[in-house]
Amino acid sequence: MKNVLITGENSYIGTSLENWLMREPKEYNVDTVDMKDGSWKEKNFSEYEVVFHVAGIAHVSSDPKMEDLYYKVNRDLTVETAEKAKAEGVKQFIFMSSIIVYGESSSRKRVIDRNTVPTPSNFYGNSKLQAENGIKNLESDDFKIIILRPPMIYGKGSKGNYPRLAKMAKKIPIFPNIDNERSMLHIDNLCEFIKIIIEHQESGLFFPQNKEYVKTSELVKTIAQLKDKKIWITGLFNPVVNSMYRFKIVNKVFGNLVYEKSMSDYDEANYQIRTFKESIELTEK
Repeated sequence: MKNVLITGENSYIGTSLENWLMREPKEYNVDTVDMKDGSWKEKNFSEYEVVFHVAGIAHVSSDPKMEDLYYKVNRDLTVETAEKAKAEGVKQFIFMSSIIVYGESSSRKRVIDRNTVPTPSNFYGNSKLQAENGIKNLESDDFKIIILRPPMIYGKGSKGNYPRLAKMAKKIPIFPNIDNERSMLHIDNLCEFIKIIIEHQESGLFFPQNKEYVKTSELVKTIAQLKDKKIWITGLFNPVVNSMYRFKIVNKVFGNLVYEKSMSDYDEANYQIRTFKESIELTEK
């Protein structure tokens, strides 16, 4: 049996992984710990083979007053947790980083490959990248480190851009037909990937994503269809949208940002168990 500790009690990803692993109670024992105060420092990590560190600030802020907090939580807390895990005999430390370390999406096609150098464009992305660099030095034969850089994660109950798009799909009658591509990751595919890399005692840098890239207009159309809502996808407004990419909200909705697909292959097992359409059905049902 694998004993797994998840940092970030009640987080969306942490709770989803806990539920996923506990479908096999004979194989996994899962505990969670709240990182919001200092009480986690008294937690005995030696009881666990794996620590999944998902605690952190997960949204992007441009408020300069938040910068110090981002580095304190996303970088310093990560390094401190990893140091404690190593000192107390944990075998595998899994850190949730993000595609955001490569910067923002673009109005033009943007494909990240293994040679792409991270260039964070805000302190959220930079705090994640600095956390990665801070824990890499701790790796040893007895302490394996996994860094995950997922794209946008979505699923039933998720927060962020997906529920905003879903809300639009259910209300508006018209949506622009912008020809963009985004990498996305359904929560079940993420959880299955984490389970697999725990089973295989992996270490290294990974880029899990869905099999399919997603076009925003197709996403909105699929959601609308599942809700029996009529929506007209049209290119009439494309010139207007294309002139507004300087606005962050437009870039978030219609920007391009994908991982080259082979980066996300995992030869040992198939973790991409949900197709795009199935994942939307599961999210919206």
